[in-house]
Amino acid sequence: MRYSPVLKSSPHCLPSPDGHCIATVSVSGVNIRDVASLEVVRSIGLPAEVAGSVTTFAWSASSKRLLLASAEEIHVLGVSKRSSYHATIRNPALSGAKSVFVDFGQNDDEVFVFSALGIKLSIFPLSSSQVVEISNPKCYSPSTVAHGFSFRSQSGHLALLTRTAGKDMISIHSPGTRAVARSWNPDVIDAQGICWAPDGRWLVVWESAAHGIRVLFYTADGNLYRDWTGPQPASPDSIDHGLHAGVKQLAFSHDGRYVAVADYERSLYILSTSNLMQCIELIHPLGSIELQDTLQVWQETDGSLSAFIKASQSVAPPGRASKTSQDLRTGCEYMGFDCSSATIATVLADAPTTVWVWDVAALELRAVLIFHSNVSKVEWHPAQPELLFVKCDGDRSSGLVFVWDPLSDGPRTADFQSHFAGGITNGRVSTFWIKANPEAPTILLADGTACMLGSLADDDQDVPWKDDSIVGSRDDASDSATESDMDPGDLDDTFHFKRGAGPGK
Repeated sequence: MRYSPVLKSSPHCLPSPDGHCIATVSVSGVNIRDVASLEVVRSIGLPAEVAGSVTTFAWSASSKRLLLASAEEIHVLGVSKRSSYHATIRNPALSGAKSVFVDFGQNDDEVFVFSALGIKLSIFPLSSSQVVEISNPKCYSPSTVAHGFSFRSQSGHLALLTRTAGKDMISIHSPGTRAVARSWNPDVIDAQGICWAPDGRWLVVWESAAHGIRVLFYTADGNLYRDWTGPQPASPDSIDHGLHAGVKQLAFSHDGRYVAVADYERSLYILSTSNLMQCIELIHPLGSIELQDTLQVWQETDGSLSAFIKASQSVAPPGRASKTSQDLRTGCEYMGFDCSSATIATVLADAPTTVWVWDVAALELRAVLIFHSNVSKVEWHPAQPELLFVKCDGDRSSGLVFVWDPLSDGPRTADFQSHFAGGITNGRVSTFWIKANPEAPTILLADGTACMLGSLADDDQDVPWKDDSIVGSRDDASDSATESDMDPGDLDDTFHFKRGAGPGK
């Protein structure tokens, strides 16, 4: 592992989706750091009361704009050096109510704002002042809001789940105007989520776990094509059919060929989207894992720096370490396909220190990674197939990241912490893959005051940054926000746009 110098950061630090920049919020504004040079290439000034109260910080998908939200205002900023774009939106929530979710919509020119208590969804088109408001979005809390709406690829149609008078409704909204193109009441009692397939062929809705396994596949025009209620029983007279635990997680593969459904027990179902009748059930082993030639089982060892040994005999992943309210949680806590759609990783609530990696083509367990601490994050590399990192909870693992791929000799430990001042991290630690240069996979780790990059490059010349170009950039440039980018005295309008409202500026 090759590491960059330690750079100044803040509690709000995010890499751009294209991997070329890192944005941080300082007391005076937003600093944009170039990954290749590690220099701050632009500083955008903000009033202190805004920069010091940021609740949401997000990049647009194009990496051309940034969004910052506080309790009172939302700011959208152009990122490039030539851009003077700055849009300001007043909080659309009712007096005293806070927005619980703020983010870009389908593109750079939309901002979605969900009000507290599911009162409304406000859609702000940044190219005009025609705000669209939709009442009663069903999923509005930070933990569930992502399940309540979905954008269709290419066309940009919005599918939204709402609930009125005890009835769920699906509405399809046209791109641009967000006018309702079609709406209907799905044949469910309590829908838990909605999702377009990556190719836009299917719109999927899943039922509450209280009503067993039930996933509905609709065509793009809203016609029900398949009502999937779990694997078919071994015999027509089976009394166990319909007693399966309900759906907890649902995810499409990146190529759209598969949809994975995880229940509240230990089962993982893989369906082919070309033939929704075909279903394969994969079951996480309960108790000891029997070793096979095609299965790797790696266990973290004790020591000053974590290392891993390959299990030589049957091993049982540890359960929960303490008795807490989380003991009631069961089923799959995380599930995600890698970018090639060849493998899928899972984490179970009742085995929180273990990552399970499944081979989708062979439909078998490929690897089991067992850690000392609870797994807090699993993330596949966005462009390098079958490469993931794992982040664990606890002070011992605060500045460590574990990287694994099928060809490695077990998970590798990236020790960021030893490079920080005093060998400790401060505040909440965040980790991200840097998308640029997939041939030299790179991780960004940031705490409340500092950040650094770690690369898996084989040679110093292959890392995405240049060491000889960062002299003087670490601390001095980070605080040099340009207040002329924004005049704090011009923040009185309810909804206004400043200095060039054209898209992409």
